[in-house]
Amino acid sequence: MALAVLNPQVKSSLSGSAFFDRSSIEEQGPPPPLRSYLCLTIFTCFCPAYPVNIVALVLSIMSRNSYYSGDYDGSRLLGRNALYVAIASIIIGLLIVAISCIVHFTTMT
Repeated sequence: MALAVLNPQVKSSLSGSAFFDRSSIEEQGPPPPLRSYLCLTIFTCFCPAYPVNIVALVLSIMSRNSYYSGDYDGSRLLGRNALYVAIASIIIGLLIVAISCIVHFTTMT
């Protein structure tokens, strides 16, 4: 009977025996695909915008943790935020590289 308290998919009848609720599993579809953009955020760690790309990496890892704990909506939201921050990190990194190249090649004597 203690099993019915711990697992919400196991229901107990009036006689005290536990049976498995198969209707709740049949109603649920397959989980949505994981989109944490972990590879992209690891790639952005090589860009020179360090505080921004570390935030993207943390968001991506939080997205994976939310997905594996069953919070698919939170995982999708965190994954989308990780994508946006990773793109911003790439743009900031390219701007830093471009500005440093321009400064270096225009100040040569």
